[in-house]
This record gives sequence, C-alpha cells and structure tokens, in this order.
Amino acid sequence: MSNEKKYLTTASGAPVGDNQNSITAGHRGPTLIQDVHLLEKLAHFNRERIPERVVHAKGAGAHGYFKVTNDLSKYTKADFLSEVGKTTPMFIRFSTVAGELGSADTVRDPRGFAVKFYTEEGNYDLVGNNTPVFFIRDAIKFPDFIHTQKRNPKTHRKDVNAIWDFWSLSPESLHQITILHSDRGIPATLRHMNGYGSHTFKWVNANGESVFVKYHFKTVQGIKNLDVDLAAKLAGENADYHLEDLYNSIENGDYPEWKLSVQIMPEEDANTYRFDPFDVTKVWSQKDYPLIEVGRMVLDRNPENYFAEVEQAAFSPGHFVPGIEASPDKMLQGRLFAYSDAHRYRVGANHEALPINRAKTEVNNYQRDGAMRFDGNGGSSVNYEPNSFDGPKETPENNIKPFEVTGFADSVAYDSEDHYTQPGDLFRLMNADERTRLIQNFVDHMQDVEKDEIKLRQISHFYKADPELGTRIAEGLGLSVPETAK
Repeated sequence: MSNEKKYLTTASGAPVGDNQNSITAGHRGPTLIQDVHLLEKLAHFNRERIPERVVHAKGAGAHGYFKVTNDLSKYTKADFLSEVGKTTPMFIRFSTVAGELGSADTVRDPRGFAVKFYTEEGNYDLVGNNTPVFFIRDAIKFPDFIHTQKRNPKTHRKDVNAIWDFWSLSPESLHQITILHSDRGIPATLRHMNGYGSHTFKWVNANGESVFVKYHFKTVQGIKNLDVDLAAKLAGENADYHLEDLYNSIENGDYPEWKLSVQIMPEEDANTYRFDPFDVTKVWSQKDYPLIEVGRMVLDRNPENYFAEVEQAAFSPGHFVPGIEASPDKMLQGRLFAYSDAHRYRVGANHEALPINRAKTEVNNYQRDGAMRFDGNGGSSVNYEPNSFDGPKETPENNIKPFEVTGFADSVAYDSEDHYTQPGDLFRLMNADERTRLIQNFVDHMQDVEKDEIKLRQISHFYKADPELGTRIAEGLGLSVPETAK
C-alpha cells in the first residue's frame, strides 16, 4: 500500500485548495456562485438519500395561524406584519435532524422548527431549529458534519468516533454541543420547546431603511425536558411519542402556542459589534438587543394526510417576501441554494404547486413542464420574457435593498476564533445539578471514543470554555486535562 499522502479533489479530480471556507466577495461576503466546490458538495449531498429527506427525515406537522400583536412596521414593510391583529395562516413542521424516517422521537438531537407563512405576498418560510446557534458557520462544512451524524460506511452503525473527531476538530461547534448535551437536548414534547430562526436576517421598511434581526419563538406552555433514562425508555416503547403528543393535544383542543419576538440590531452596529453578528455559532446578548414582541403562533388543526401535508411539505430559507431579506451569514447563504435544490430532487421540480406548498396568492411565472406537472402548465400563455403579449412583468420596487461589498474574492474564515466565551457563559449560568447532568451526558457520549487523542482534544476545548467543565469531564473519562489547554 502506498504511503503517499492523499489530497482532496473535486469529483472531476481537481485539487481542492480550501475545504473549510467558502469563497466570498470580500471578507464578509456574500458567497460567490463561482465556488464550484461548494456547489458540488451541496448538490451531491442533497442527492445522497432517496426518497426521504437527507436530514430532518422524521417529523410532525400541524396547521395554525400567526397573529400580529405589536406594530413593527417601522422596521419592515412585510405585509403580514403590517398591523396589529392581522392574521396569517401557517403550517409548521417539527423534526429530529440525524435520524431516519422511522427513528425514535426522544433522542438527544436538535429539533427542526420550520414555519411556512401563507402571506398575501407569497409564502415566507422561516426554517430554524429549537436552538439559537448551530454546529458550524460555513455551509461548505455541512455535508461533512452530517456524514458524522449518519452511519459509518463500513459498519452501517452510528459512529461516536466520527462525531467527536469532527467536533474536536471544529471548535466552533462547542456552543451548540453544550446546548445539545444540556437538559434541553431532549425536549419533553414538541409543545414544550422554543424555536429560533438561528440565522441573522435583514428587515427593510417602506423607506428603504434596514436593520438586522434574529427570531425567537418562546413556548407559552413553558420549557419541559426529559430525563435521559425516561427518554431511552420511551424510545423503546413509543418511538412516535412526540408525534402522538402533538396530534392528541390539537385533537383535544389544547392548542399549542408560541410568542414570537425579535432582536433588532441597527445596520451600522454590524461593523462594530464585539463579534461578527452573522456568525451562527454565537448569540446576540439580549442586554444589547432586547427581545421585542411581534405576535403569537397557534396550532389548531392536524393534517388530514401525513404524506400529502407533512412529508411533501417543502421549506426553504430562500422563500422571502418584500421587507425580509438574507444577511451575509455564510451558513444561511448556502442554505438558500441547498434547501430548494433538495426539494427539486426529492419531491420534484413542481413541488411548489403541491397543495401544502402552494402560495395563497396567484403564481405567475415562465416555468413550464417538468415531471408530475399536474396543473394547467401555463395553458397557451407565452412562456418567455421579455415578450409583447402582456405576460407577467417584474416589479422593480420589490428588488432587494442594495448593499455594499468590498475586498478580494477568497476563501476566508470569520474573524472571531473565540469559540469558548459563550459556551463557558452558558455553563456558568447553570445550577449545580444542571452542570452535573451536562457533564455526565458528555462523559456518557464520549466514553466509547476509541482514540484518547480525540478525547483529549475535545477536553481542551471544554477546559478553555470553563476549567471546571474541562476538568470534571476529563476525570469522568479517566484522563487529565492536557497542559497545552491550561
């Protein structure tokens, strides 16, 4: 066997210069479509499983409505947020991330929190999780990350070595894995957890003024979590425990409710804040940007057919309405492409026309044909533009707000390499019992990792976040904190 070191290549055999940072316009971005390595990774990743979702395969859904309770029209011209009392129909899909379609509900895993608002200006999808941060901050790492959460290609079993090898080599994951291994890592029900947009988004008002926002859905039912032993018991006895609970609560008239609030950051603060506000591995301090109430979301109707409504529901962070736009968040930028691409592959080119995904407004475009086209396919109307036959035309007033980009196109990382302050702060906010459970969860998850090298590398990250955290996890694993971490 040759000892020659292998180098990473594209599918066409070209060497890859940077597999950690996507190519952006300037240091902050946005991401450039010329990054063919990023596009190849995301496009191939979206086609790795058929027919279920690559991630978020197991889910539950419900219909409901969103009602505005606070006038924030000075920040956004989005019509569905335009006046107090305005009500918009919506559909939500909750999900686990890593498991397959038949996996258990009560595993330790983030929960997807995807909301589709059927607004009068088209569908707006807010596709988040039950955590305010994520494991990585650049979409170019997403396929690699999810591979570690799936099955080993040789054993076809979940692989704790791959999980912790990746996390220990990606210290930006520390904040998310601390949340994941805390009490909130296993919600008691889907009704008793918060939801977050996680990413930073841009709001634009009628005067063309913009701010950056983060979304927080706070459960009115209160936060409740499961003990690890009870969660394991339920996984064996009722793998659909969360689906059952959500369905029964709605069927019995006990309608779940969440209050939506946002943090609002003036646009100019983005260049002076103490860390990059577009880094999805970090939260904004609520002391700096307090929560402002927007409205409430109520779920009051179960699906009539799971496949037609929950399984075929297709959400994309790229589904915006006027007044809401993307930010330079690199993880978000990748998702703008990847989600709709996944649906085109998984459900089909015409997935937007399915009843669960169809906009309540009239859809007018020049997209025709494709597999399973089941509507009039545009009839005899013209199928190109520009044209002289009164076809639908663009509306310049709905262009995005222009934003400045500077710098050289390059593969660059975020400025901040401080992956430790926020997870350390989170640990120090916990009481003694919560700390003990967190540490035991980490120890239990890491104890079967075969290489001490991986354990010690991760222990160093824990120690840098908080010496007590690192020391107690090391002791639980029968190891010592590396001197290099102190």
